[in-house]
Amino acid sequence: MAVEFKVLGSIEASVDGRPVALGHARQRGVLAVLLADVDRPVTTDQLVDRVWGERQPRQARSALHSYLSRLRQALAPTDEARIVRHPGSYSLTVADTATVDLRTFRRLVVQARATRDEAEAAALFEQALRLWRAEAFATMDTPWINALRGTLDRERFAAQLDLGDLQLRLGHHAALLPELSARAEAHPLDERVAGQLMLALHRSGRTADALDHYQRVRRRLSRELGLDPGAALRDIEAGILRQDTGSGPAEPVPATRPVHRPGPMTVPAQLPLAVAAFTGRESELARLDALLPGAGPPRTGAVVISAVSGTAGVGKTTLAVHWARRVRDAFPDGQLYANLRGFDPSGSLVTPMEAVRGFLDALGVPPARIPAGLEAQAGLYRSILADRRVLVVLDNARDAEQVRPLLPGASGCLALVTSRNRLTGLAATEGAQLLTVDLLAPGQARELLAGRLGARRVAEEPAAVEEIVARCAGLPLALAIAAAHGAAQPGFPLAALAGELREAGSRLDVLDGGDPVTQVRAVFSWSYATLSPDAARLFRLLGVHPGPDISVPAAAGLAGVPPAAARAALAELTRAHLLTEQATGRFAFHDLLRAYAAELAGAVDTDTGRRAAVHRMLDHYLHTAHLADRLLGPPRDRITPAPARPGVVREELTDHGQALAWLSAEHPVLTAVFRQAVQAGFDTHIWQLATVLATFHQRRALWSDWTATHTAALAAGHRLDDRRVQAGAHRNLGSACSAQGRHGDALTHLQQALALYREAGDRPGEAQAHLVLGGIWSRQNHPEDALVAAQRALELFREEGDRAWQGQALNNLGWYQSQRGDHHQALELCQQALALVRGTGHVTSEAHTWDSLGYAHHHLGQYDRAVDCYQHAAELFSRLGDRYHEADILAHLGDTHHAARNPAAAQDTWARSLAIFEDLDHPDAAALRGRLLHHLGRDPDGASLPVRE
Repeated sequence: MAVEFKVLGSIEASVDGRPVALGHARQRGVLAVLLADVDRPVTTDQLVDRVWGERQPRQARSALHSYLSRLRQALAPTDEARIVRHPGSYSLTVADTATVDLRTFRRLVVQARATRDEAEAAALFEQALRLWRAEAFATMDTPWINALRGTLDRERFAAQLDLGDLQLRLGHHAALLPELSARAEAHPLDERVAGQLMLALHRSGRTADALDHYQRVRRRLSRELGLDPGAALRDIEAGILRQDTGSGPAEPVPATRPVHRPGPMTVPAQLPLAVAAFTGRESELARLDALLPGAGPPRTGAVVISAVSGTAGVGKTTLAVHWARRVRDAFPDGQLYANLRGFDPSGSLVTPMEAVRGFLDALGVPPARIPAGLEAQAGLYRSILADRRVLVVLDNARDAEQVRPLLPGASGCLALVTSRNRLTGLAATEGAQLLTVDLLAPGQARELLAGRLGARRVAEEPAAVEEIVARCAGLPLALAIAAAHGAAQPGFPLAALAGELREAGSRLDVLDGGDPVTQVRAVFSWSYATLSPDAARLFRLLGVHPGPDISVPAAAGLAGVPPAAARAALAELTRAHLLTEQATGRFAFHDLLRAYAAELAGAVDTDTGRRAAVHRMLDHYLHTAHLADRLLGPPRDRITPAPARPGVVREELTDHGQALAWLSAEHPVLTAVFRQAVQAGFDTHIWQLATVLATFHQRRALWSDWTATHTAALAAGHRLDDRRVQAGAHRNLGSACSAQGRHGDALTHLQQALALYREAGDRPGEAQAHLVLGGIWSRQNHPEDALVAAQRALELFREEGDRAWQGQALNNLGWYQSQRGDHHQALELCQQALALVRGTGHVTSEAHTWDSLGYAHHHLGQYDRAVDCYQHAAELFSRLGDRYHEADILAHLGDTHHAARNPAAAQDTWARSLAIFEDLDHPDAAALRGRLLHHLGRDPDGASLPVRE
């Protein structure tokens, strides 16, 4: 029997995957003490002292013997773990096949430090650290256990730091950034952590941020300990200043505080609805059940079922979703689902970055915490799932490369992948369990028909049923549509259905040349033939929409009909099982049906008609996105799209919240639609869509989307020979590069943008470019250059008479003056800015201006005025729904209350800020929590949130 003991978290034991009842907390504590010294005797006095500490009951020894007896009984089913009594002591002896996570952790760490292969060492450290589920010996509280817990925390922290050094040497700097940033917040005085973060930032192209972090650590060491940074950290700074990307990691520095642990995770529940009348597949379900945790021998790593594989329409998704919903209770930390559209006829494949970004959103990761780049995002995703039990369903995958970045790394998780390909590469490299889904056997096919048509009706016409089963070749999708056709006509003989299929079979070829099923198109044609002309036309046109789904207004625009008519046609298509309403008002269909619809559109509709439908579709999304962009705040680029084509329906958004909700819901569709515009050569739509989506991409930190859309916009600008379009694309690319720390690339794009704006005589565009340029100089710690750029932007905005953007430029000038220490000049500039932006609708600029005023007043010791300014800023960010900036302002408002010797107000404001940061699961929560506890007198070593200096 396989026996497993766990103490790196709650105290648990299992035999053959089944949990062992260990009794109440004190009894578990006895086992924990024995496990801490497994295979070594522990005296009775030591046991009593370690279990009870100073709170020993009168009958402690009697209670101890009782607990030991019960534990022996609990472990009686196995011979691989026994509690042995010795004269005056006890020991827990375990066989070599039994595992104790603490012993395994220490063994793996020793092996990792002994090996010379850095990749192997990193893998061993990762395996060791995955054993930790929470703090060691959770729920136990005695002096001995607390001391041991502190020792183990230091061992864990040392392993994390050793792993960090290895990962930096292996080039994984980008993936390390989220983890290192959080660790630096939790250990602000640890120089080894600081050195690792500096190297990761520097090697990710964020040299200015690396040097800025060094200065923060230096000031804090001086202020709190009266020390300068050690030689190792100074050497790293010197290497970065020399632009030495090969600077080695800092020498080890003993850890003094426990490692930071992330906050609570949102529990996702993304599984689609299951088929109500699921039949058959007993053997496939049993094989999937065998892969559940505890159902078989212990496994390491994530379990992946890569080939719930088989032909199109065979029921892979139906099986996967049915099983996933049936076993979801085994995954209490949530279920993630993504349709990867690997074989979508439109070619709108979901990229791994899009999918992992969707998972991070579902897990509640705030956009500001999501790093740029697939490697870093996948690393954050796996880190979040570590020590959690989550089911990940990856539906309709194209190949192993699309899947690999989405696989969890935790052994408690399970990844279920469906694909038309077998994905044998995953079996070879990731140990995936392959499961092929075949066509239904005749008996199962009859069960499916009986479940949907009624057992009596099927029994009355056995010959017709046999022919329908044969003509549908056991394909579940074909059988389901045939059953829907028969159910819609209860008086229609099944023999007539069989006859229609028999006649169609002689003249209909294979829907997909790679599929062995020859009758699918015939079955689809039954449902299509029953449609009204309006529904049939909409069905065909949906074949040119890239998906993944469509709303009622978008369908109306695609067809050029009123929304009521589109809604009626969509309802008819849903009743015919040609569409599925996946969410209220959003419709999608199987990719085989999409292919069939596109084929019909090619055969029935003219090229001109199809292109007109695509044009209307692009107009719908462009005009609605244009409205949404205006509602998010005055845009940097004021564009006027050409009037929409007749029949196009724009969604009537009325406020900031509706705009943000629409953009969020439609983001996957907008991504696919943009690609279609590029493929179809709609150059004007390309650059205008890129422009109106820029603010959303920026606020949601969708750096890759921001970059991709404006790269395409730049190419479109060259084809159109439009200097203004090219300049706007370069300016946005510069902003996107700067946001990702690629300041060199950002400056190159801004210089090209400025030259093109001047050539085109576009003064507002030139002003915007100078405004962005100032921000880039500021982030690189060049306030003098930033001031020059902002001053030039201000002059140009004044020439154009644009009050709102004049105010933004003045605020930027004020902020840069504060960076130089001239807070009086900053106040004057920001007050001018505020007078200009009020009443213009530029609420974001107004909020940032109040923040700048609060900052200047605080540093001049004018705390009452600083409080008023910060409160104004917080209220405006709250109204905008910008929760991160609201929390940030509240944190600094608390600093001002504290500086003004108003501790009650400081603690209340910090608590409000902390509640938002924790809800966002933002790294700033750890530092703010430490500051709050410190000032409440609960944690003298609490970390503090640095006051901006």
